[in-house]
Amino acid sequence: MFFKKYGDFVVGIFYAVLGIALIIGAKALPKSKVMEIGPDFMPTLVGAIILILAGILLVQTFAGFKANAAELEASGFKDTSDYKRVLGSLVSAIIYVNILKPVGFIVSTLVYLIIQIYILAPDNKRTKKDLIQYAIIDVVFTVVVYFLFRYGFKIVLPGGILAF
Repeated sequence: MFFKKYGDFVVGIFYAVLGIALIIGAKALPKSKVMEIGPDFMPTLVGAIILILAGILLVQTFAGFKANAAELEASGFKDTSDYKRVLGSLVSAIIYVNILKPVGFIVSTLVYLIIQIYILAPDNKRTKKDLIQYAIIDVVFTVVVYFLFRYGFKIVLPGGILAF
């Protein structure tokens, strides 16, 4: 009951703190001597986006808090949280971060994304046709991100087992 009533508020605060910590941590990175965009650019951008989205969530939560609380009390709420998916996402993300450098960006991202998409896909969207579609999305996304960082931002991603 607590998480249904205050969940968005708790998540909004958590991500606001995370966004601020990411921005502060990014500012501690050394400045690039080669180009204007240094290693602090992406973490600062991601931190700012997280902070903005957390702010929007908090504003929406406060705006609808009284209406949602009264509705929740009247409805006799039943918890429908899917803890298996959350735990699966957390475990796969931890494994991904730990294998990224030794295995390499391309291989580890291809494996991680297909697993993550499968975990988050609704049960009725796990057919053979859907898995093929997810695999195509996985490959296209990984290749686009790799080339964007490698040739657009001039940032070398971990090569791992595919290093030349």
